[in-house]
Amino acid sequence: KMSVEEAIKGRRSERGFTDTPLTLKQLSQILWAAQGITGTRGKRAAPSAGATYPIDLYIVVGERGVKGMEAGIYHYIPKGHQIERVLSGDRRIPLARASFRQMFISDAPISIVITGEYERTMARYWARGRRCVHMEAGHVGENIYLQVESLGLGTVAVGAFHDDEVSGGRYWRSMDFTLLTPKHGVIVVEINPLTSLKRSLEEKR
Repeated sequence: KMSVEEAIKGRRSERGFTDTPLTLKQLSQILWAAQGITGTRGKRAAPSAGATYPIDLYIVVGERGVKGMEAGIYHYIPKGHQIERVLSGDRRIPLARASFRQMFISDAPISIVITGEYERTMARYWARGRRCVHMEAGHVGENIYLQVESLGLGTVAVGAFHDDEVSGGRYWRSMDFTLLTPKHGVIVVEINPLTSLKRSLEEKR
């Protein structure tokens, strides 16, 4: 089992992707590390100003991207550690095109889009809340990096994308994304050797 120190030392951005699918357990563990509930009163894996939790995660799953899951866009629900499908079909190519045609994104089995609802935090902290949301996006992104490293996988944070094309629904239609700081806008996960995990993920019926 990899220590935190080893994960920090080994963490690097990777852009080479294989066509090996993730397992549901791997995806489950990554989502848990990013936004899973880890304590009482709904406290989560990543710190949040005033426990306002403005971050939402959407998973863009490609065809055969995750064993046992259909291609589509899924929303992660921390309470109950569940996901719900919000759009069907493989959306990786549209996402890559919206990201200044960085087509390696379309090769990755999944992408995790970190989004934020500013009002959840700004209602309590006013204008300073926007800064807090950006910081929280960074915390979530780093948690993903370290968890992915510990699983023997690879990831890269993509900051180059057309905000209006990704958040305005041109490619997603019914989606309403608000992407955060460019440094942690899109996380793309590469597949390497599989690792056994503790947690499983139940798809919301």
